[in-house]
Amino acid sequence: MRFLDPVTGHMEQRVEAADLDTVHQILSTTYGAIRIAVVGGRPAGMRLASATLGSVRFDRVSLSMAFEADGDPLGAYVFGQLTGGRVRHASDRCVRHYLPGEVFLAAYPDHPYTAAIDDTAVDLAVVDPTLLDDVAESAPGRVERPVRFTGYQAVSTRATERWKSTYAYVHAEARNGSSGVSHPLVAGNAARLLVATALATFPNTALAEPTIEDRHDAHPATLRRAIAFIEGNADCDISVADIARAAHVTARAVQLAFRRHLGTTPSAYLRRVRLQHAHDQLHDAVPGTITVSAVAARWGFLNPSLFAAHYRTAFAVLPSRTLQG
Repeated sequence: MRFLDPVTGHMEQRVEAADLDTVHQILSTTYGAIRIAVVGGRPAGMRLASATLGSVRFDRVSLSMAFEADGDPLGAYVFGQLTGGRVRHASDRCVRHYLPGEVFLAAYPDHPYTAAIDDTAVDLAVVDPTLLDDVAESAPGRVERPVRFTGYQAVSTRATERWKSTYAYVHAEARNGSSGVSHPLVAGNAARLLVATALATFPNTALAEPTIEDRHDAHPATLRRAIAFIEGNADCDISVADIARAAHVTARAVQLAFRRHLGTTPSAYLRRVRLQHAHDQLHDAVPGTITVSAVAARWGFLNPSLFAAHYRTAFAVLPSRTLQG
């Protein structure tokens, strides 16, 4: 059921179960076909709170029981952060044990898996593989498609902490039903931020250099087509991959064109265009009829403080001052 926390104002979907059949039904409905066998004969108990942000779903799962599971392919990337208990995952003939504080990739979308759960609390991010490919295509360097993760654990302690902080930030925004995160631009930007962090946290194939063709295509005509698309679609949830498709070249070529001719990136140029639209909207607004936060959300800025910082850098004044006239 849909639940509004009266203290935080956060909106979530919550379900609970106190028997094995219901636990099994919830797990199968949420994560696909799964077979479970209880270990130890203890009573079953489960709590699940979910919040969705674009193509990413956040699940906070608490299981007060021990069982072994055998699951079909998940069809999505599931990134986990263990907050309590113990988990053993196995797939691709590789067995992995996780303790509280560790982050991990549960399994590849098209691979079956097994797991052993023992009084576990875990925070999960369930990501559509197409979003991963879209974000990876926008990253520096040529990308092997589809993108594949080549390991299940974070590449470093620093990467682990970066994942935790980004997850906490984006998850909080997804749960906050009263914030501008409901706007498609904000939701899209926040979801891509989390996926970009996943690509920086777990080893994967999205790292290579631009090709000769990419360098050849990074000419002024490519730049003009890209700029025309950005300026005509700044109010839409677009990515660098979308810009590249509109310019009829690869994302690498678009990035090279912006760096070579403008000394910037497509994402930075898009942000600047959106800032200009926000500036115009604030300048033309009647004070008291709109808020800075609403304008920031309208143009895809998740964090009002960060929006104010970008705005001040661009226009040498705070957005609130522009709104006041």
